[in-house]
Amino acid sequence: MKFRYNGAPAASLIADDLERKMAWYRQRGHEVPLHKLIKTPEQIEGIRLSGVVNTGVLDLVEAAVRPGMTTAEIDRMVYDYTVSHGAVPAPLNYEGFPKSVCISINEVVCHGIPSENVILKEGDIVNVDVSTILDGFYSDASRMFLIGEVSDEKRRLVEVTRECLRIGAEAARPFGFVGDIGAAIQRHAEKNGYSVVRDLCGHGVGLEFHEEPEVAHFGHRGTGMLLVPGLVFTIEPMINMGDWRVTVDEVDGWTVRTRDGLPSAQWEHTFVMTENGLKVLSH
Repeated sequence: MKFRYNGAPAASLIADDLERKMAWYRQRGHEVPLHKLIKTPEQIEGIRLSGVVNTGVLDLVEAAVRPGMTTAEIDRMVYDYTVSHGAVPAPLNYEGFPKSVCISINEVVCHGIPSENVILKEGDIVNVDVSTILDGFYSDASRMFLIGEVSDEKRRLVEVTRECLRIGAEAARPFGFVGDIGAAIQRHAEKNGYSVVRDLCGHGVGLEFHEEPEVAHFGHRGTGMLLVPGLVFTIEPMINMGDWRVTVDEVDGWTVRTRDGLPSAQWEHTFVMTENGLKVLSH
């Protein structure tokens, strides 16, 4: 292979090699990403910079979250930090969502709407899910927070869910498959006595809020879309202490809760697939 003066393979040769590999998998019946889903180096840099703001928001929340705080206070913090850094909170007015961040407590799986009436209490586990648009590029991440003294059962759920994210990311390899991620997560969650939410998933991200591929957190190895360098997506396992089934609030149309009322936890990162595996763009 001919190299440029800087020691890097010529971009055209890399593109040709990628196209040959994708064609090989396509001919064998595998799902291969459309070219528009494969981000350019310039686009990846834009998403990374968006991710810097996104991660900064979560760092701010982590330093401030406490018992007695309303979820509306957190929402204002997220909005103020985001706009002060020249960015926009992606959830705000997205398909009618009324706030800048999703905050989900205990049995709320995701998409909890911040409110002056929702106050964090000792013993709560809380997911704060932040998404940012900077110069047209999207990033997305969430963290779990333990409020005061938390029961051992809730603490273990949060820890195992974080392990599920790590294990899912480790299972994602260049020219592997999306299903490899879900299979690894499901195996670890169920080994620990938990269940994986099946009605919600991770997703492609970067130029839009939600892109292909859908990243299910359960399933079988060797299935789903081919993971090629340049794909940007989230892994965000939602792990339930009890049954995996969920309900959507009939009044607000957003809040997702466990059907059995038992706690749920979630961690999320935005990743880019490289030739050497996943790289974190927001956490």
